[in-house]
Amino acid sequence: MIISALILLYPLRLLNCSRMHSASPTRQLRHRIRILAAFDPAPILYPTLVPVLVSISLLPSFENVLLPNIILGLSALPTQLIPFSGCGNGLCTGHWMISAIPLIASQNTEWPSKLFPPKPYMLKSPPPEGLDPEILVCLFALHQSLLPPLQYLTTTSLLPAELHLFSIGLINFLLFSESPQMVILATLLWLGGLGLFVFCGHVLKWGVALARIPKWRFRRVGPVIKARQSFLEVLANGLKKKAALGIGGKRVISDSDADEDDIGVNNRKSLAGLKLDILDSTKRSFLSTNGFESRSAVEQTQTDPFPQPGENTNPNIASRKRRNTLPNLPEAPLLSRHPSKIRHRRSRSSVAASFLSLTPTQATARKWIYAGYVYLVILTLILVPIRYIVENFALLGNEPFGWAIGYLFGNIQAVRYWIVKWNLEQWIALPPLRDPDDIALSGSPGRAEYLRSCVFGEANTRLLLCGYCLIIIAIGMIAVLRLSSVVEVDTRRKVFHGMMVAMLLPTIYVDPAFIALALVLVLAIFLLLDLLRASQLPPLSKPLANFLAPYIDGRDLRGPVVVSHIFLLSGCAIPLWLSLAGIERMGDSPWEGWEVASRDVSMVAGVVCVGMGDAAASLVGRRYGRHKWPWAGGKSLEGSLAFAIAVTFGLVSSKVWLGIGQWNDNGRGEDDWALTLAKAVLLACGASLNEAVLTGGNDNVIVPVVLWLFVRVIRL
Repeated sequence: MIISALILLYPLRLLNCSRMHSASPTRQLRHRIRILAAFDPAPILYPTLVPVLVSISLLPSFENVLLPNIILGLSALPTQLIPFSGCGNGLCTGHWMISAIPLIASQNTEWPSKLFPPKPYMLKSPPPEGLDPEILVCLFALHQSLLPPLQYLTTTSLLPAELHLFSIGLINFLLFSESPQMVILATLLWLGGLGLFVFCGHVLKWGVALARIPKWRFRRVGPVIKARQSFLEVLANGLKKKAALGIGGKRVISDSDADEDDIGVNNRKSLAGLKLDILDSTKRSFLSTNGFESRSAVEQTQTDPFPQPGENTNPNIASRKRRNTLPNLPEAPLLSRHPSKIRHRRSRSSVAASFLSLTPTQATARKWIYAGYVYLVILTLILVPIRYIVENFALLGNEPFGWAIGYLFGNIQAVRYWIVKWNLEQWIALPPLRDPDDIALSGSPGRAEYLRSCVFGEANTRLLLCGYCLIIIAIGMIAVLRLSSVVEVDTRRKVFHGMMVAMLLPTIYVDPAFIALALVLVLAIFLLLDLLRASQLPPLSKPLANFLAPYIDGRDLRGPVVVSHIFLLSGCAIPLWLSLAGIERMGDSPWEGWEVASRDVSMVAGVVCVGMGDAAASLVGRRYGRHKWPWAGGKSLEGSLAFAIAVTFGLVSSKVWLGIGQWNDNGRGEDDWALTLAKAVLLACGASLNEAVLTGGNDNVIVPVVLWLFVRVIRL
């Protein structure tokens, strides 16, 4: 009701604004309100509706998650929809009040949920089951405070809708992580990410700035240069010669990080007062109320269709492009000639001058010092705070490294013998040896569960899954390397989609908790490696960049984050994590919470959607797509049909595999295969339609969540 009211009110506000500022107030209505051809509804739909729909799906087993996500959905509304919000983004008190309306209603409503309710119906449970109202009312401020640093770190890799969903997801991890896997994920993202941001933020920026300086700009130590002129004088003389040859007033913008980069000079500045600004690639980190915004990695600076007061709207004045690395030291906008701001700007220029005064050898040593400091901080965060939180809140007091040894190698007889012989049981927890008779007394296990528990053992099964995944990765990498010189980049990228299907589709049902943990760790490693790559820290940055270069597309070049592999992994993992949030957990200490009571098809919705549907749509649509959908987006009917067929096949295959392993309620209460096929076709068509009309969001993340919702609703 709130969202609908704000959307309906928006045209009236536009009419009033047009009437007040228009030179011809009597012009027709159709000339006053127009829907732009590039209108994107994603920021209105996805951040506001997807968290609420997911919460409703999890409501039977996770009651206290609904009201916070309703508040977060309202907090993610575009600022333009909020009356009297002013120009630009920020903490608007009116928006804050609107986001608190559901909290006020839940505390005071007398509307019954039944004909004769025993008590007033409330959207949240009172403490300690639910969140305290003081926390709920602060969710808006937390969400708005998360957006600037997230936007700064991912500029402009994430679109607005994805950015809001990212922030809402992080808040949900922080508030509602209860299972061991999600506690580990929340610890890595919040404690690890925040720790790196606090302790290494400036060092990473300095490393980026230092890596962008070509070698020839550093100070050369020699008698000729020392006796005659300084480096800046040589540079100024060279620029004067270029100006004399007819370069004129145009500013030269370099698009490379190589040592042969040219120097951009603004013709309005005289050469006598020339100042080198090494850190001019990204001046501002977030779209503030004054209209300053971050620059893309490869796109030219564009004029804001709604310029803010005091903003430079000249399209001819461009800024240096950021080229797929982290932003440099952002300068605060000089809103006034306050002495403190001037001193702040001079301190930044002194940092750049200190870099220019280094010799190439000193610059290399400085890069390694920065890299060593960052690696030391990462290691310290892992060994001290992250290890402590995981030990006490995820592993029930068990030391993480010792617990991992028992979790993976605890069923190997030699390992058990040496652990007992050396009295390491207090450090390494050993899983109990299963007796088939005891399992039979506790209930009739399924075929696959009997093999996992009694024949191989849980730990040995996990080792087999790891070996199987390593084999798939090796085969996939060999195929990718062989195809590198034969096919285009899009086809090579789809090999990775096939690898995800081959790895995850057969293994998720075998041990869902272990696969969820593996995806958590791999995602954390991906994020950390991409941070090191974007920061250009030796020795890992260049090998990572060279490895990823043949597989990136235009979306990956928009900002510092290479989003393709992260989105691929997230699209496969998020439906599994959401499914585990609504399933009963089992397991004896110290493995409490590491076994699940049942499995369902929604666990593999992401793998089916991303690995099979998206790959089929891309491959077929690019080659045979002749008929386009009538709306913008470039999707073809042939690609959408291929998506639906692939998803149907994936869902039916998952259902068959679920029955073969006898995981789903021991094989009882199943639908007949005709009804299963009809449900799969309906789900595939709905996901394909969503993928075809999707705008403003990556289909590797949004569409898997939508398919997960469809599977949960239709109960495939």
